[in-house]
Amino acid sequence: MTGDFVYKVTHPKHEITKTYTVTLGGEVSKEDIEQLENGVEIDDYISKPAIVKILKIDKEKNISRLEITIHEGKNREVRKMCEAIGKKVKALHRTKIGNISVKSLKIGEWRYLNDNEVKSLLNNLQKK
Repeated sequence: MTGDFVYKVTHPKHEITKTYTVTLGGEVSKEDIEQLENGVEIDDYISKPAIVKILKIDKEKNISRLEITIHEGKNREVRKMCEAIGKKVKALHRTKIGNISVKSLKIGEWRYLNDNEVKSLLNNLQKK
C-alpha cells in the first residue's frame, strides 16, 4: 500500500496539486507571471497552466520570490518553467502536496500523515 500510495500522490498523471516557493534571480514582470499562468514551452511540451502568486520582489537584492502551484510535477518542471521565462532559480522548496503543508516542519524533519490527510489525498485521486 505504501509504495502504491506514494506513486499515486507523486506521479504527474494523477494531477495532485503541488505548491512550491521559488526564489528567482532578477525581478519578475507581469508578462513573466502571465506566461507561467498560461503555460510555457519546456523541452518537448508546454506546461499546464500554473497558479502564481508574487510573495516578494526585492529590488536591492535583485530577487523575486513566488508561490507556484502546478498539477503535474514532472521532473524539474518548476525549475524548467522558470528558465523558460529567462529566470534562474536560486532556491526551490515544495511547501504543499494537495492540502498538506510542511509549514509546521523544520528543515530535515518529517512526520507521518494522519488518517484525515490520507483520506483527503485519496479523495482527490478518486475525483480525477
